[in-house]
Amino acid sequence: MSDPRIRLSFDGPIATIALARPEKLNALDMPMIAALQQAALDIEARHETRCAMLIGEGKVFCAGGDIAAWGDLPPIEMWRTWTRAGHRAFDTLARLRVPLIGVLEGHAFGGGLELAATADLIVAERPATLSMPETGLGMVPGWSGTQRLVRRFGSRAIKRMALGGETIGAEEAVRLGMIDALTESGAGRSAGLAIAQRITARGPIAVQIAKQLINAAEGEEHSAVFETLAGSLTAYTADLAEGIAAFRAKRRPDFSNS
Repeated sequence: MSDPRIRLSFDGPIATIALARPEKLNALDMPMIAALQQAALDIEARHETRCAMLIGEGKVFCAGGDIAAWGDLPPIEMWRTWTRAGHRAFDTLARLRVPLIGVLEGHAFGGGLELAATADLIVAERPATLSMPETGLGMVPGWSGTQRLVRRFGSRAIKRMALGGETIGAEEAVRLGMIDALTESGAGRSAGLAIAQRITARGPIAVQIAKQLINAAEGEEHSAVFETLAGSLTAYTADLAEGIAAFRAKRRPDFSNS
């Protein structure tokens, strides 16, 4: 990887992306954001990969954006670089071809929660907490905290965090549907791996198409999902084969409606 603080590894059909900046609570800066996007692209390029995990080293999953990286940016650069770069990276993760499992061994704050929300399933250890502190700093969530988080977790919980500054513990997050599995301390990764292994035992193409369809249902890359699947369907038709052959032979195609 281009940044050693984002580590990508492969173990058979399972990929793991690890945030490795524990001394700064895995807070993200621009090189790390770029490396996250590249990790997602590298996973996409490996057709043998069937599932991915997203983890954070240390006691915190991710404390969000590093204030040292964005605190002094002028407004135009905040829009042009910081916010848009985060969206590109997080969108790429959320739209991965394969299921992504987030493992929260520690807290997910602000942008860290927005990052966790790119996962299709989330495992959390009992001490983990979720929060959105942005309005307490006089700003708003910038990496789809008011969009993807609402689509995936519902508006009520997000309003409690974003408007009132509430911190939600892991047990309550399970009840709210924000977390899919709760474990004791130290058991998060093994629980995430067990889910990944269940996923990889199933038909990989069917799993990946099912993920795309579910994403479309919740508004994640809706039009592209359906055009991709429609294109795949026509790719198997005799009409397409005839159309390509006719184009190459510079003749009129004789379609068979099959």
